Parts: sequence; C-alpha cells; structure tokens
Amino acid sequence: MFVATCVITLELEGVHSLKEKRSIVKSLVVRLQREFNVSVAEVDGQDAWGTAIIGLAAVGNDKGYLHRLLEKSVAWVETHRPDVPIAAYSIEFW
Repeated sequence: MFVATCVITLELEGVHSLKEKRSIVKSLVVRLQREFNVSVAEVDGQDAWGTAIIGLAAVGNDKGYLHRLLEKSVAWVETHRPDVPIAAYSIEFW
C-alpha cells in the first residue's frame, strides 16, 4: 500500500481579504475532491492573503497510478483556474 501526498502552493493575486481567499480555496477543494476522489485541505498559510497552500492525499496499491492522479490534479488546477497560478508543487510517497 502506498500513500501519495501533493502540496500545492498557489499565488492569489488580487485577493484583498481572507473572505475572498476562502471562497477561492473552498471552491478548489470541493472541485478537486469531486473530480479526482482525493482528500484535499488547506494545510498552511491560512492567515496570508496572497498565498494558499493546499494538500492532496490518495491511497492505493499502484505507485504509478497515484503519481499520475496527482499530476492530473495539478494540471486540472492549471487548466481550469488560470486566475490562481501555481507557484510550486511537490509529490511524495509514503
């Protein structure tokens, strides 16, 4: 069994309040959960307006499948939310 995690750092340009940030992050979390059946949460930087750090996690027995799943999740954010550029992301296995 493998546990795959992905940490994505997002740049939230033009966000001027935590309410705006929460709206963006919440919509991303819900869509990623629905589209890819992964666990998603904001994991750091909750009080910073300009950035959001979200974590994704998935469990399975095929490491290659999990890596592709998380890569597709990152690509989905880049494609469907061009207003929220990805500053960095990393994928790890446990």
